[in-house]
Amino acid sequence: MGKTTENLELSFAGESQACIRYLAFAERAEKEGYGGAAKLFRAAAKAEMYHALSHFRALGVVAETAANLKTALEGETYEFKKMYPAMIKDAVAENQTEARYSLEYAMSIEMIHAKMFKKALEDPNANAEAVYYVCPVCGNTVMNEPPKKCPYCGVDAKEFEEVR
Repeated sequence: MGKTTENLELSFAGESQACIRYLAFAERAEKEGYGGAAKLFRAAAKAEMYHALSHFRALGVVAETAANLKTALEGETYEFKKMYPAMIKDAVAENQTEARYSLEYAMSIEMIHAKMFKKALEDPNANAEAVYYVCPVCGNTVMNEPPKKCPYCGVDAKEFEEVR
């Protein structure tokens, strides 16, 4: 791996983290009544996302859709089979309840994502008309209609975010 590739990978990771960090900061600013700061954080998050996407494309790792679906399926499967179980065990051992729930939610939802990616591998255009709904607490992802209450975290259907 050359220095440029290493730099792009580090930059992608840093920009991706900054995007999420700024979104979390925006949520907090909004809760505290600082609309101006919240808007600034959201704008910066969007810019960081574009930086991350640019770096990721420059790495040349975005393949054709079938290969991307396979990569996504492998990543989600690794997360729910290997990564999250070990992390949950650590959180339990350290009595970190909030971390445990966060990790358990993610592990459960990665299983759902893996199933969705597996189906999409069979027919990448099968759900072209579908509308997805995502739970803002646990990330539960469903097609066409949210459940009355999220089966993982209990959030009401009206809180799910629509993704087209």
